[in-house]
Amino acid sequence: MEHRVVFSDRVSSGESRGTASASETASYSGSGNVGPEVSHLGWGRWYTLRELEAATNGLCEENVIGEGGYGIVYRGVLTDGTKVAVKNLLNNRGQAEKEFKVEVEVIGRVRHKNLVRLLGYCVEGAYRMLVYDFVDNGNLEQWIHGDVGDVSPLTWDIRMNIILGMAKGLAYLHEGLEPKVVHRDIKSGNILLDRQWNAKVSDFGLAKLLGSDSSYVTTRVMGAFGYVAPEYACTGMLNEKSDIYSFGILIMEIITGRNPVDYSRPQGETNLVDWLKTMVGNRRSEEVVDPKIAEPPSSKALKRVLLVALRCVDPDANKRPKMGHIIHMLEAEDSLYRDERRTTRDHGNRDKQETAATESGESGSRHHQQKLR
Repeated sequence: MEHRVVFSDRVSSGESRGTASASETASYSGSGNVGPEVSHLGWGRWYTLRELEAATNGLCEENVIGEGGYGIVYRGVLTDGTKVAVKNLLNNRGQAEKEFKVEVEVIGRVRHKNLVRLLGYCVEGAYRMLVYDFVDNGNLEQWIHGDVGDVSPLTWDIRMNIILGMAKGLAYLHEGLEPKVVHRDIKSGNILLDRQWNAKVSDFGLAKLLGSDSSYVTTRVMGAFGYVAPEYACTGMLNEKSDIYSFGILIMEIITGRNPVDYSRPQGETNLVDWLKTMVGNRRSEEVVDPKIAEPPSSKALKRVLLVALRCVDPDANKRPKMGHIIHMLEAEDSLYRDERRTTRDHGNRDKQETAATESGESGSRHHQQKLR
């Protein structure tokens, strides 16, 4: 059964609703064999505005697949058939071309299976555009909060795999690069999913690209209400530990199916962190699981991942674990969960065998008794 998610009047699917017409393609590619120029940055491609307009059918409204603080994202198809996501950056402060290219190079060189890959860019006039791989299964926000029916296709195992994938992508940004990259805007809408439900973190590096000192960016970050670490209000700066806090909120959101802040809920349940801490403190952890998960986890598996989330949102930023440590905790938990399920299954099989043997033995005994008679 194929699920289609509608969110903010946008349909997220792998189908492209707008491609360049033959005349448009011919007009900008000449003979049809001339592709985008290789950039001088040592990676990626430099695309002309005309190419990207043709790929997105003139940046038309029906090809919009996302809107956020950084800009508008369009679905597009290049002349070679490659599906792409084109992000038209807004409020870019009219950066100089050289400055923009230097910052984009940092993002462009990043390669990790859990990070959305940047293919190239466009710098033309006032336009600043980024071209990404197209991830064709929507984002996590859509699949958690969208209309997917009574039973979510995101099983417990899939959700745990998504959490681990996000952690690996963020660990690469924090610990695998020099200088490290702090995401600064971790939220469910920035976690894309492919057809195998693998997590792809998007929008990393864009805060620095557009200037972290910009009041526009500050306003946007405040707009991601519920994900921002408490110390942000004191320092005004988002750092690695702020990413960890946001990641903890995201784990809670994935487990519970609830928004970080939801004023439609009863008093005491508005703030996800406060509510979850209360539920755990009252030994009601099993009640926090998203009711749309058909097969809930074992109590031990749930408590282990909740512990990780709670450590991530520690009010003391210095007590929050690093992303590498989080991966170790999650992988150990995943291993224990698998072992636990295997043990349960083995016990079940052993019980069945013992029952069968007992019944066979009883049957044999009755048979012998009948023969003796």
